[in-house]
Amino acid sequence: MKRISVFRLLLVLGCMALFLTGCSRDPNVRKQKYYESGQRFSTKGRYREAVIQYRNATEVDPSFGDAHYQLSQTYLKLQDWQHAYLELLRTLELQPDNYKAHLDVANLLIADGQVKAAQEHTDLLMNKLPNDPDTHVTVANLYGKEGKYDLALAETQKAIALGPDRGNSYLNLALIQTQLNQFDAAEVNYKKAIALKATGANPHLALAAFYQARGRYPEAEQQVQLVIQAEPGDSNARASMAKLYMAQGKRTEAEAFLTQVKRDMPENSDAYRMLGDFYFAVGDLDKAVAEYASLHNDHPKDVQVSKNYVQLLIVKNRVDEANKLNEEVLKSKPKDDEALTYRGEIQLAQGKVNDAVQTLQSVVSSDPGNAVAHFQLGNALNQRAELEQAAKEWHEAARLKPQMVEAQRALAGYALQKGDMAGLEQAAAQIISLQPGLPDGYALRALSFRLRGQAAAAEQDARKATEVAPQSAAGYLQMGNLRTQQQKFSEAESWFKQALSRDPNSADSLLGLVNGYLLMKQPDKAITAANTQIALSPNNSAFYDLLGSVQETRKDYGAAQTSLKKAVELNKNNTDAYAKLCHVQAVSGSVDEAIATANNAVRDNPKEASFYILLGSLYENKHDLEKAKSAYQSALQLRRDDPTASNNLAYVLLETGGNADLALQLAQTARRALPGSSNVADTLGWAFYQKGVYQSAIDLFQEAVKLAAKNKEPDNPLYHYHLGLAYAKADQPALARQHLERVLKLDPKYSDADDVRKQLAQLKS
Repeated sequence: MKRISVFRLLLVLGCMALFLTGCSRDPNVRKQKYYESGQRFSTKGRYREAVIQYRNATEVDPSFGDAHYQLSQTYLKLQDWQHAYLELLRTLELQPDNYKAHLDVANLLIADGQVKAAQEHTDLLMNKLPNDPDTHVTVANLYGKEGKYDLALAETQKAIALGPDRGNSYLNLALIQTQLNQFDAAEVNYKKAIALKATGANPHLALAAFYQARGRYPEAEQQVQLVIQAEPGDSNARASMAKLYMAQGKRTEAEAFLTQVKRDMPENSDAYRMLGDFYFAVGDLDKAVAEYASLHNDHPKDVQVSKNYVQLLIVKNRVDEANKLNEEVLKSKPKDDEALTYRGEIQLAQGKVNDAVQTLQSVVSSDPGNAVAHFQLGNALNQRAELEQAAKEWHEAARLKPQMVEAQRALAGYALQKGDMAGLEQAAAQIISLQPGLPDGYALRALSFRLRGQAAAAEQDARKATEVAPQSAAGYLQMGNLRTQQQKFSEAESWFKQALSRDPNSADSLLGLVNGYLLMKQPDKAITAANTQIALSPNNSAFYDLLGSVQETRKDYGAAQTSLKKAVELNKNNTDAYAKLCHVQAVSGSVDEAIATANNAVRDNPKEASFYILLGSLYENKHDLEKAKSAYQSALQLRRDDPTASNNLAYVLLETGGNADLALQLAQTARRALPGSSNVADTLGWAFYQKGVYQSAIDLFQEAVKLAAKNKEPDNPLYHYHLGLAYAKADQPALARQHLERVLKLDPKYSDADDVRKQLAQLKS
């Protein structure tokens, strides 16, 4: 055999290496490898790993429609509806005739309540695939969402007629019959779906949920066990079993079961995270943190473990640790929207409100379907006192994720703050639908009814709150408030005492009891009640705050100061107690002491804009306008466009010869937010006066006088002084004289009385 020269052999091997390298760099080969890897992970139930591989495939080739579709299916299995929806939309951009994608989009839109948008897809499907059973199942879902159950049944029966051997149709029929309380027929059809091997959802788990809802726990457990045996790599059945234990109140069994799941499935992220998530769900945060610390140590490259650990650290206020770990995640995945959302939440916890807003706005811009980012953005905007924008973000979060009870609670708080009782009722109803076994929603709805004078409805909900949670103070508190409103003070007293017996630290319950005694003109009883509760809970700052408030109403300023100082000592973040302490010191004539207290409040709460506003007001009282100006500017750095800070800074600028244009702008900002404030109208009028726009100034000073009367405020000599000056400048001496004389009549010792007399002397007869 002829020997091949070394040179030629090296040349051949070199060519082979080049060929092999070329193949590995071929994007078509790379994307296919990622795609096939995703399929293998998905088959094994390792959906998060599958997501990574399908994503890799779409990054190699963004127009790889099959990968986008399979990615959407994997997200659906993970119940990540928003990302599934976005991937389905991308699929349809690339494959407009992918009718399975149309079906999935329609069903997601139906679940989200977007019936009109869903109908565009169902109309297309009815036109293109009128004989496909899945088309009729989807139309049935649409009718079901609209409450048209007869039509939904008819469409499902059409689907069965078109495909009598398809389990999915029977499963859909069973679900509709469950909604109609046709339980016997539903059970038969769940079993048919199982026999025919329905694939749209696991029919065994659907039947298990059906049994669980009926309290037939052994049968439910049997169905879940069948899935576990048949699909040992699927973590969903394990999650269902844990929920089944919890439904029966078997918390110990659930914990032991999930501990075993962690041992049995050490490579499945969804499985080994269940125990930590369980601790978080039941409120055992210490165990949740410890579990996730262990998971992070065992699986340092599992990004989901890291992110969940970050979330727990934030909840436990271990912000520095959370920030360090989260930045490590972002170093490896700089565009991870979940980690970016945590960055915004951490910035908010650090008091970096503007940074948080910027971060979270970038997240919702790149990922508009991120409900958590919208919710946190709402929280950040709320910190900046941009309440309307905050509410829009909370509404969007609730729309994107209807089960997000935190968004509904935020909306309830917003509605209460705005006095929107219909909005409060709506939010409360949503909370009830999400958490019917908790008292909060009923208590909030009772509050909305009570404040609208609907006593019977309020009582019904308040009593329901006591029924579902007899050991919670919430329902008893609302009953006490209702009886107080009805002036049935003896009954109210009993309800408030019952609330306090269930929650000895309930400041709202003690407040109701104390207010009741004050309304009955029994301040001694109010003080005794506060002291009694303090004896039971001696470290409750709010109780000393209440005691100080009662003492202040009795003008016992020395005792009030002692109580309020104790409240602040126990909780330096008790902003109410700090503010009241400043007020008591100021009215006692100790303005310097009040300023010192306000400075302490700023030191202890450097991100609380209200304390800078309070400090500015105290400096104004001392006529130290430069320090007042600095304080108001600090407030506006923390809470942009705050109307009180804007108004006060505008006035100080005008009084010190500052920038009149800036003062006008600030005054207009305050006016937009507080159109019913006489003080704000006067400030804006004063800004126009300084700018020489006298008629506008006159209009606003007149309105300030009218608003003061409307708001039942004392007739303010300052408004008449300003109005008199403006009339003088507008060459209306008679009206100028009328208002300037009114100043001296209201307060002969008015601070600018000399100037008033001077102006009167200069007026023409």
